[in-house]
Amino acid sequence: MKNEEVEAQLRGWFSGRMPEGWFDGPLEIALDREEITVVGALRPPASAEGVSEVERVAALEGAVQRFREETRERRIEIASEAEHRFRRKVSWGVSVEGERVMFTTLSVPVMTRLRQSERRVLDTLVAAGVARSRSDALAWCVRLVGRHADTWLTDLRDALQHVDRVRAAGPDVTS
Repeated sequence: MKNEEVEAQLRGWFSGRMPEGWFDGPLEIALDREEITVVGALRPPASAEGVSEVERVAALEGAVQRFREETRERRIEIASEAEHRFRRKVSWGVSVEGERVMFTTLSVPVMTRLRQSERRVLDTLVAAGVARSRSDALAWCVRLVGRHADTWLTDLRDALQHVDRVRAAGPDVTS
């Protein structure tokens, strides 16, 4: 099954499991080999309208925290079912007025081989206090590249999906 089909299946399954009124609009689903990330949009609270920016931000933070606390047990139950069914961990988050807040995320160790010049970059980040360890420095670099190369990475993912479609439409050579 292709990645977009799996995401559609997951979006449908999670949408069917969510209690009415939790989210405003469709769920965002992202997945990789280890994790399913579920993000739902919250309706901004009425108390965030027509007030100062400081009060608006505080009202949004309060609404996110209230949602997190009030839905915790049910989210754990849904995640447990999904983890059993789909064999991946589930991470939860919400978005409200363009801000994304993740409640849980999975940190997965990734082994890599780096040459000395690449290790020196990580060591410089550690020495400068940007990161606590080489592992943190590498994660920082990946986040930075992801932020600044978003368009390129999107184009690359689209190209990979096109390759999957072409492969699927090709002749069956397994027989």
